[in-house]
Amino acid sequence: MALTGAEMRVLRLLSTHLSHGEIGEELHISVNTVKAHATAIYRKLQCSRRTQAVARGRDLGLLQP
Repeated sequence: MALTGAEMRVLRLLSTHLSHGEIGEELHISVNTVKAHATAIYRKLQCSRRTQAVARGRDLGLLQP
């Protein structure tokens, strides 16, 4: 399953030190929306943690190494 544009934006910011709240502020969305996107990302990338999602995103070429 491909990630949506919104999920890709969240995934890019998950690779930073920003909290979910700070990601929401950066993208002008609520923290609950960030959490919903993160959950969808974890499901689609078949992982359960932020660090795993970032590593998987890099492995798949979705994020720069």
